[in-house]
Amino acid sequence: QVQLVESGGGLVQAGDSLRLSCAASGRTFSRYVMGWFRQAPGKEREFVATISWRGSSTAYTDSVKGRFTISRDNAKNTVYLQMNSLKPEDTAVYYCAAAQKYGLGYVPDEYNYWGQGTQVTVSS
Repeated sequence: QVQLVESGGGLVQAGDSLRLSCAASGRTFSRYVMGWFRQAPGKEREFVATISWRGSSTAYTDSVKGRFTISRDNAKNTVYLQMNSLKPEDTAVYYCAAAQKYGLGYVPDEYNYWGQGTQVTVSS
């Protein structure tokens, strides 16, 4: 069982930066693929970024490439999402998720555990 708690969301202006954190419980955090997803009002949950067990592999959705960076610190059981050059279209609830699998994870069905979400609002 893994519990995930996100933090770091807030209200910012376009062009600003935020860093989301996701703290995980459990002793096997390093064996989980981690991912960030987001869901805007009236839209489906969408993939944002994913990172492999040791952090050697990452992947992003096209709309955030070059602006967002996913990273993890297995010693702290924490995964991060650094978000730079934020745009109004990045406004959403951001969710952290953990998957019991190898490699990377791109779709919600691959993930076993989810956090409660943190709101990110970007004003123009």
